[in-house]
Amino acid sequence: MKALNHLALIRVDGGHLSSDILVRIIVASCMTFVSVRTMTDGILLLGFGGPTPGCCERRATCPKTPGCEAECFVAGILGDNPARAARIKEVTEHYHHLGGFSPYNELTQRQADALQQELTRRGRAVTTACGFRHWSPWSIDGLRALHNAGCSRTILLIMAPHQSSVSWDWYLKHAAEAAEKLGAAAPPIVGVVQPWWLERGYIKATANAVRDATIGWSPERFTAASLIFTAHAIPQPVETTSPYRKQFAETAAAAAKELGHDEHSIAFQSQPGDSKIRWSSPTIEQAIEIAHQQGKRDVIVQAAGFLVDHTEVLYDLDYEAKAFADKLGITLTRARCVHDDPAFIAMLADRVEQALK
Repeated sequence: MKALNHLALIRVDGGHLSSDILVRIIVASCMTFVSVRTMTDGILLLGFGGPTPGCCERRATCPKTPGCEAECFVAGILGDNPARAARIKEVTEHYHHLGGFSPYNELTQRQADALQQELTRRGRAVTTACGFRHWSPWSIDGLRALHNAGCSRTILLIMAPHQSSVSWDWYLKHAAEAAEKLGAAAPPIVGVVQPWWLERGYIKATANAVRDATIGWSPERFTAASLIFTAHAIPQPVETTSPYRKQFAETAAAAAKELGHDEHSIAFQSQPGDSKIRWSSPTIEQAIEIAHQQGKRDVIVQAAGFLVDHTEVLYDLDYEAKAFADKLGITLTRARCVHDDPAFIAMLADRVEQALK
């Protein structure tokens, strides 16, 4: 049986296929196969991925020279296109600045382990696995691992809080293609965890990160600081056809309310400098400039659109944005991402259990 053959219907052109429709398609294609196996549930965490030591096997030939992982990773995202060579080199240097690799995969695996522990504590027989879009383990590796662990069905959990074709639909498409390739060796995908950008656990974990970063601050200093939440910029044509910006703004507003901070702003980061189309705005630098014009001495930055402190957070905020703030005489304090905060993991467990009903 070929699981998910109907998922070619997922749109990646800026449109969005609602998760309830997706679930009905998956269940219809997989119900018979699921019924004849012992019900052990697999949870596949779908994420972006990051370069780690060793060959990812993306290319047919690999030079396997020191530092080649970062270049291969970036080229895989931007395309193996000579016209993008300058941009590929620029972004690759960001990774080399931080040692050549990314902590993304390790940190996401910690989230997967914490989620499995929480669901096991609740009496669920589950196995979690990660499947990444731009590095190994790929989605096909994650599905294969769940099959080998004896899972009879799989729930997809997209490790991105806000929806667009590039942050949501493409992950579903990647998983669907992986299931098609594996055929009967893939545990049937029977559901997708619904979006959670406003769920209490995620908001609480986001606020916890800000509180941790400002321990020892006086109430007066905290109130006077500019509070900025960031998300990854996306092309404006994609932004206008998705709920991405609205969801992100709602996350930021809810987190600010949880913190009791009367004012906050949103900004976008990690946009390419060589693009011919416009991307989300304002940039983090523009938001810091506004804080400077308002006479702020502190800016607190929390990357609510990211779930772990990986290279785009560590370089774009801790290095580039901080250097920009330093030039203006502003102290930038960066709050960590939610990582495996217990409130966040408990929320994910709640959503998984809802998907398994």
